[in-house]
Amino acid sequence: MKPFARLMLSLLFGMSVAHAELTIEITKGVEGALPIAIVPFGTEEPLPEDIAAIIAANLQRSGRFESLPPQAYLERPTDISEVHFPDWRTLQVDYMVVGRVQPGRDGNYLVRFQLADVLQGNPLLGLSFDVQASQLRRLAHQISDTIYERLTGERGAFSTRIAYVSARRQGRDATYTLVVADADGHNPQVVLRSTQPLMSPTWSPDGNKLAYVSFEGRKAQIMVQDVYSATRETVAAYPGINGAPAWSPDGRRLAFTLSKDGNPEIYIYTLSNQDLVRLTDNSAIDTEPAWSPDGNFLIFTSDRGGSPQLYRVDLNGERPERLTFEGDYNARATFSPDGRYLAMVHRERGRFHIAIMDMQTRETRVLTKGGLDESPSFAPNGRMIIYATSQQGRGVLAAVSIDGRVQQSLVSEDSDVREPAWSPYLQ
Repeated sequence: MKPFARLMLSLLFGMSVAHAELTIEITKGVEGALPIAIVPFGTEEPLPEDIAAIIAANLQRSGRFESLPPQAYLERPTDISEVHFPDWRTLQVDYMVVGRVQPGRDGNYLVRFQLADVLQGNPLLGLSFDVQASQLRRLAHQISDTIYERLTGERGAFSTRIAYVSARRQGRDATYTLVVADADGHNPQVVLRSTQPLMSPTWSPDGNKLAYVSFEGRKAQIMVQDVYSATRETVAAYPGINGAPAWSPDGRRLAFTLSKDGNPEIYIYTLSNQDLVRLTDNSAIDTEPAWSPDGNFLIFTSDRGGSPQLYRVDLNGERPERLTFEGDYNARATFSPDGRYLAMVHRERGRFHIAIMDMQTRETRVLTKGGLDESPSFAPNGRMIIYATSQQGRGVLAAVSIDGRVQQSLVSEDSDVREPAWSPYLQ
């Protein structure tokens, strides 16, 4: 293995705001979601971000809540002490959020919010924050996470991020960008631009780095890039295939596919000492490794049985076990954070869908109906899966809940978007 090639990207390739935001459209909701009112926060001056609107949108798209439209409000309190709960009960609201934003020191804002149980007429939660104007949107995501966890008992994922690849074509030329955005598609940041394809971004467990495949120089190579400093390293640039990187849960190793020995096989690479170990040895194509959350084994795609299917192998490389038998194509596996489910691309009647396998029962269930669905990635709380699909001939992103009841589209106005990866919780 050649020594790591280290370089600092120029400002052109550094992190910059230069990309259209993704627009989210909820295409399927859940009946019986908790009704909640997010009252517009009181303020003494216009704000750069509408905190209440961001919170309402976050909770709505989770599928667990139904946000009451602001035009239905009888009043607009900014403190629980101002709330006349019987009036809000007539609107059939179970919970409500009120808040106020005031100017602070040095251009900061003092933000206070309260969560109340309308049926019981009791406050449940109240917190205050002192933040800069540039942090208001992020604070709205954090408040959304706090409310979500208080009412559901599960950790929210609104403060996390997504990475994806965007392609914009002009005639025969194309520009590819690796983009990182908030989980709701806002605040897109360009991590890398290239005139050659970029593929398979995947987050390190600490959320600070991305591994991906670049075809810069017209050859495949696996890169690891720091999202914040833009420093990157070349991990694999062998002749032939260098593809499908996957981080180990401890962040110390990468599994990926190489064909340097003549056939695509799975290898494990240790970042600290550049040790490279071949894991599989078969005349078939072995690719797309995915680590189990405990780090004890890998799932990978192989056609050794005649068609692409998923196999499980421990780190000793002993005889792999076939996992999938339904359908003639199952590939691109990824684990839910708790290891309970395995998401995959599943072909049924010639159409590609996102499906999940329950690892306890081995039952497979199809979640989507797009026909060209690919690249599934779990939210860090395991409730949603983001994936790539096609609408009217354009590449778009979409999301679906693990029970299939909540569905969303995330569309870019100016480019095709593919290869999504949902970040872990930030450490």
